[in-house]
Amino acid sequence: MELQTQSPRNTSTPSPLRTTPLLTPAEVSEILGVTVDSLSVWRCTKRYPSLQHVKVGRKVMYRREAVDAFVNERTV
Repeated sequence: MELQTQSPRNTSTPSPLRTTPLLTPAEVSEILGVTVDSLSVWRCTKRYPSLQHVKVGRKVMYRREAVDAFVNERTV
């Protein structure tokens, strides 16, 4: 009978969820210089689809990399 061994998980690459902090709408509004209400309107109307958000229950959060990408897209 042959023993089967499981290959170890690749631990050299961290999970994106562990390395990417989630920001609150208040933090994002400070970074972008807009109100929290503006962010809410943008989400509901899908005005800026590139500014992706994460829903956890009723809570809305943003990945830092999504906010940075949003700013970089608009840099002239």
